[in-house]
Amino acid sequence: MGKQSQIGMGGRWALPFLGVACAVGVGSIYYNQPLLLVMGQSLHQTAKEMGFVAVATQVGYACGIMSFVPLGDITDRRKLMVRMYAGVSVALLIAALSHHLATMLIASVLIGLMASVTHIVLPMAPELVPHERRGQAIGTVMTGLLLGVLLARSFAGWVSGIGGWRSVFFAAALMNAIFVPILYKVMPRSQPHQDLTYKETLRSLWTLFRDEPLLREAGTIGGLTFATFSCFWTTLAFVLSKHYGMGPGVAGTFGVVGAAGAMVAPFAGRLSDRHGTRFVVTLAGGIMTFCYLWIWLCEGFHVSTTLHMVFLVFGVLALDLGMQMMQVGNQTRIFGLGELARSRLNTIYMTMYFIGGAIGSALASLAWSRWEWNGVCALEIGLIVLAGVRHATGYSRRHPQSGPSIPPSEMEIA
Repeated sequence: MGKQSQIGMGGRWALPFLGVACAVGVGSIYYNQPLLLVMGQSLHQTAKEMGFVAVATQVGYACGIMSFVPLGDITDRRKLMVRMYAGVSVALLIAALSHHLATMLIASVLIGLMASVTHIVLPMAPELVPHERRGQAIGTVMTGLLLGVLLARSFAGWVSGIGGWRSVFFAAALMNAIFVPILYKVMPRSQPHQDLTYKETLRSLWTLFRDEPLLREAGTIGGLTFATFSCFWTTLAFVLSKHYGMGPGVAGTFGVVGAAGAMVAPFAGRLSDRHGTRFVVTLAGGIMTFCYLWIWLCEGFHVSTTLHMVFLVFGVLALDLGMQMMQVGNQTRIFGLGELARSRLNTIYMTMYFIGGAIGSALASLAWSRWEWNGVCALEIGLIVLAGVRHATGYSRRHPQSGPSIPPSEMEIA
């Protein structure tokens, strides 16, 4: 199909539509984060135990990316996406009806598994534009994805204040269910990129990981930086409750603040097209490091609660800006490695990314239970420093202009 739109609407609406699809899917895995305390009270669990609900969702998401996203290269994307959005809806209903921690953990894993549909959508973006606009296209769709991530927290915080935490999951299940017929209507059947069996497709993942040093570098940096991001968002509701007596609605409102950072994605994409992805990743890492130091230091200032909130708002805004730039830079890198293997390249990258997020959430819960906010902030700084070391010593340092390197014949069986 070349660079023609693969969805049944005008070309200029193709990328925004994919962004909305990403937002609807990915939001499902973040509804629980600002609700952990109130969910814990309802399920009679501690903050430490409820932290593993967030971990379970991210583990499920990583497993879904590994299991389902490679199918985007070898099967009809429309059929796959419709089934997975329906699956998200069912999993959210199970969460809404959960009365025990074990059931909630199972539901959270299922939500993560099905919500990985987001990364069947995302690799379509660079197929709709010329090569020189690849970064901008990825940035546009990533805007929708990050808005879904951030506004999901706001939506959860506000809706729970009106109808309780269960109403959040009921409403989210309805949203995903409505999206199923919309997808079926606007997306035509798609031809597979590759004539491979599922077993061959999964086997090719290891070959791609082994043979692509830039993919390994991007995945490691992405995983470490998302671990820091998960540390912050997993424990934000805890610190707001204990230090300031604020509920989940306030924690969710910070998602709106962070959403402003999502609007930098198209700019980050253009910056990547103009100056290279290494420049964007370096700038993003510097911004994120500054933000974690700023947020940590601000807790020690002897100022009013209002001023503390102003400082925190500034930190959250810049942090989400940096995280979005990091993601656009890394994904522009990997999608440039091979057109026929984009779903599999994204599978490997995002699996590493969300494994990092799950580890970050788990470590943050443990750090909070022992050292509270100081422990969480020290953990964030340690992880972002590790990402910086990997970036400073990685493959892109020796090959800053590295581009496509997977021959088409190797993409078929990799």
